[in-house]
Amino acid sequence: MTSPAHIAMFSIAAHGHVNPSLEVIRELVARGHRVTYAIPPLFAEKVAETGAEPKPWNSTLPGPDDDPEAWGSTLLDNVEPFLADAVQALPQLISAYEGDTPDLVLHDITSYPARVLAHRWGVPAVSLSPNLVAWEGYEQEVAEPMWEEPLKTERGQAYYARFRAWLAENGITEHPDPFVGRPARSIVLIPKALQPNADRVDESVHSFVGACQGDRGAEGAWERPAGAEKVVLVSLGSSFTKQPAFYRECVKAFGELAGWHVVLQVGKHVDVAELGDVPGNVEVRSWVPQLAILKQADLFVTHAGAGGSQEGLATATPMIAVPQAVDQFGNAEMLEGLGVARHVPSSEASAEALRAAALTLLNSPEAATRLKSIQKDMAAEGGTHRAADLIEAELPT
Repeated sequence: MTSPAHIAMFSIAAHGHVNPSLEVIRELVARGHRVTYAIPPLFAEKVAETGAEPKPWNSTLPGPDDDPEAWGSTLLDNVEPFLADAVQALPQLISAYEGDTPDLVLHDITSYPARVLAHRWGVPAVSLSPNLVAWEGYEQEVAEPMWEEPLKTERGQAYYARFRAWLAENGITEHPDPFVGRPARSIVLIPKALQPNADRVDESVHSFVGACQGDRGAEGAWERPAGAEKVVLVSLGSSFTKQPAFYRECVKAFGELAGWHVVLQVGKHVDVAELGDVPGNVEVRSWVPQLAILKQADLFVTHAGAGGSQEGLATATPMIAVPQAVDQFGNAEMLEGLGVARHVPSSEASAEALRAAALTLLNSPEAATRLKSIQKDMAAEGGTHRAADLIEAELPT
């Protein structure tokens, strides 16, 4: 199909899942396609800024402003809400698209209803993955060991029974595991350097396009203070920010270093008063224009989420990775393995450990050289324009 098409994107209300897709959506709109974007109302305005038409639906998942403890602490705590949300979202989305069938479905990896709808409509579906994808052997090496204990429980068995029943009701005979983790076509919005076992990924299915960041000017600007010899940004992203003890250690680690300026993003669940005495060279904010700061920063203390990790790589900023949850632990190991970061487990993130890691990184010419090499390789992956080209190639002829 070379004429303008109707492309429908589906995602959840989470910064780490919406933000990576926005520049791709903007580019598809600029190419003349009509793009609708099914998203909870909290992100409708952000989506509309790309030129896409928001299709609002109501989600039962914890939102980005909710306490991270709402997600629970076990594997089943984490996965059950996505299935429950998908079941209640599907009727809303069927109604929203009544008489408006798209030519192609794009979907975040968490959007189970999107794949059901693509099956229902008989149109192609393309996954936009904001983080790592499965490689040959992933099931045996990761998924099966992870699920071994939960599957022995009544709760774990009931989860799979509900999932299989929901798929069957919608005419899908595929097992839930490949339904979730093995899309027929996938565009991966991270650099290949961040993908574990990249040599075992089927690139006839998964295409790595690297960072699709845009100029992000709408998020605001940031000016490096005059006289700042070193600038360090500390951010644990948007979800796992309720960490006042960790922030206090960061203030101790960097606030006492002469010539250093610290930007400390603490999110919405931490009061500045919880940080104790904050030196004048520590700038505390609930939210920051992260990419704008990283373009000027010397060091990034990060939770190693997929978005933050690739922003650190794209701006060639050395990183201290302090993972909090899910894929962040693997990302932290990948970054350290690349020679561009130090992995400091949260339980070991004392002021002394953070400061030692920072000084080691900033005095490493090898880390600087490696970052510049990865930055160059990322630019060659094609980013936004290649992602849009690949999506257009999947449109029905």
